[in-house]
Amino acid sequence: MSIPTREITLNINGQQVGPMTVPEELSMVDFLHEYADLTGSRFGCGQGLCRACTVIVDEADGTSREMRTCITGAHYFNGRSIRTIEGHATKGEDGQLKLSAIQEAFLDHFSFQCSYCAPGFVNAATVLVERLQKEPVAKEDVKQVIEDSLNDHICRCTGYVRYYSAVHDVVMNTPGLVK
Repeated sequence: MSIPTREITLNINGQQVGPMTVPEELSMVDFLHEYADLTGSRFGCGQGLCRACTVIVDEADGTSREMRTCITGAHYFNGRSIRTIEGHATKGEDGQLKLSAIQEAFLDHFSFQCSYCAPGFVNAATVLVERLQKEPVAKEDVKQVIEDSLNDHICRCTGYVRYYSAVHDVVMNTPGLVK
C-alpha cells in the first residue's frame, strides 16, 4: 500500500519552504517538526483544545490569526504565510538575539514555568498586539480583551496570572494600543 502524497510550498517565518512532496494526511505540527525542523510548536492534546500547537497565519489583507496545527493538515497551509514561535526573536545589527516585546514580558513576569504552553501563548498575545495596533482598545476594556484573547489557551502549570499580567503590561506600555 502506498501513502498518497502532494506537493506543498509555503512561507514560514519569512522563508519560502518547498516545493516538497509530503503525505496528504500529514498534520501541520508534524510537518513543522519533521520537514521544517521547527520543533517549537508543541503537540499537546492532539485535539486542538490546549492550543500549544498554535501558529500565526498571515493573511493577504495584512491581518493575522491563530491556527491550531495538531488538527489542521499541512496542505491547508499550501501557499500561505505563517509564523511559528521560532520567528518572533530577531538578530540585531550586533548579531545578538533580540526577543519580541511579548517574549521579554513573559520572561520579566516569569510566565514560563514548564514552558509547554508558551508557544501558543506567545502567538496569541502577538496576534492580539497586532490587532490592537490597528484597532486600539479603550483602557477600561483592556482586561477583558486580554482574557478573550488568551482564554482558550491551556497552561498545565496554571501560570495564567503571569501570562495575563505580562500581556497587560505590554498592552498598557506600548504606545497606540490603548485609546
